Amino acid sequence: MENPSVPDSPLPVLIQGGMGIGVSHWKLARAVARTGQLGVVSGTAVNSLLCRRLQEGDPEGDVRRALAACPLRAAAERLLARYFVPGGLPEDAPYRLTPLYSLRSPRELTEITVVAAFVEVFLAKEGHDGPVGINLLEKIQLPTLPTLYGAMLADVDYVLMGAGIPRAIPGVLDAFASGQAAELRIEIAEQPGIDAPPETARFDPGDFGETAPRTLRRPRFLAVVSAAAVALTLARKASGRVDGFVVEGASAGGHNAPPRGGARDAQGQPIYGPRDEVDLAAIRALGLPFWLAGSFASAERLREAQAAGAQGVQLGTAFAFCEESGVAPELRARIVARSLSGSLEVFTDARVSPTGLPFKVATVPGTLSEPDVYEARERRCDLGYLRQPYRREDGSVGYRCPAEPVADYVRKGGDPADTVGRKCLCNGLLATAGLGQRLPTGETEPPIVTGGADLATLATLLPQGRLYYGVEDVLRLLGLPVKTAEPVARDANSVTDI
Repeated sequence: MENPSVPDSPLPVLIQGGMGIGVSHWKLARAVARTGQLGVVSGTAVNSLLCRRLQEGDPEGDVRRALAACPLRAAAERLLARYFVPGGLPEDAPYRLTPLYSLRSPRELTEITVVAAFVEVFLAKEGHDGPVGINLLEKIQLPTLPTLYGAMLADVDYVLMGAGIPRAIPGVLDAFASGQAAELRIEIAEQPGIDAPPETARFDPGDFGETAPRTLRRPRFLAVVSAAAVALTLARKASGRVDGFVVEGASAGGHNAPPRGGARDAQGQPIYGPRDEVDLAAIRALGLPFWLAGSFASAERLREAQAAGAQGVQLGTAFAFCEESGVAPELRARIVARSLSGSLEVFTDARVSPTGLPFKVATVPGTLSEPDVYEARERRCDLGYLRQPYRREDGSVGYRCPAEPVADYVRKGGDPADTVGRKCLCNGLLATAGLGQRLPTGETEPPIVTGGADLATLATLLPQGRLYYGVEDVLRLLGLPVKTAEPVARDANSVTDI
């Protein structure tokens, strides 16, 4: 049965990729949405983003303005009282951490997650009527339900999800739209010989009492896929309606699907071949709109995508390093400069991600791409977004991550070989957004930079005479009309004109 609350607005030609952590923040999504295209916020680690912004003192007052609009008044006020630091923390003071997610996350963490997702989407939608979406990863399951609910409280228009097969998510959206509780089966690394029931996470809007709206608008759901077989499975077997697909190729940034052959080149990079190419004829046969992603940042490539039957394209890398993105300004300027000099390279690393999926890493001095920086960093797991639930011998559930201290991982039954080359993406990506944890040594967590295969040619996006570019420049590159993208406040740490 069709849900009458689904938005009937025209589909966008361009989707701005939902890049975490904090790269696709509300400012970028709002700038894109104001042009009439789909702006997307990342739903990854929204709890840490919100709490660290508050500890920075929320200098422009944006977070507090959004908190004042949150319908869950008591939860928003508790969060503000616990994490807001007027004037900001001293530069050498560490950020206060939120609790770690688990199958039974504490009430405080659930509240923070709901409110944080509301804030991110509310600010992205503020002051215009363009479409806004939120992107989540199937691999990060434990925060999913409260994140979705918070986004829907803010009237999010689209939900995008990949890094797995998100069959349960359409049904979750249906449940929340009607004010009902939802459950999500959690993937557990099972212990051989132990018979245990499936584990589920549950979220009930009714737990927030009378302040929780009884019904919400159901957003469109777009699944991010890298194979026609996955799209077919979702179209036929998802728990509710799938509204379309983002078809992502191996040249896209961040996590990639592993190649079917498993071969690697001399540098250890996965080799993708004809078997990994998506069968677009099979995608078209599903009769649902789709967008192509992975090296489509040109008007010619957009035309090619539309000629293949796509509604349009999704761009990540081009938006990740524009002026409106959440990448720390000084780091963004260094990346653009390296692209201009021809010294920027992108490596598809089969070992870096704790998820086990290939992950693209850009070679930038001072980041985790440098072996010396990686080796000097003390391993820790204080954020835990990529922790994998596993079954202990007594049948209970524990949590481990191959990027945590090796001794801890092995003590929890993990294979020490799994820890080799793993990098803490949680802390590294927060540092990329300028919110890295301050360490007792006086340093901060080192960042890690990801981007698509076309990141090395980022300089082609630069308008003549400038060392920076914005959302409007990306749209012009694709030949799309520019309507009302908002002006960008230049940062003193950014390189300006040539």
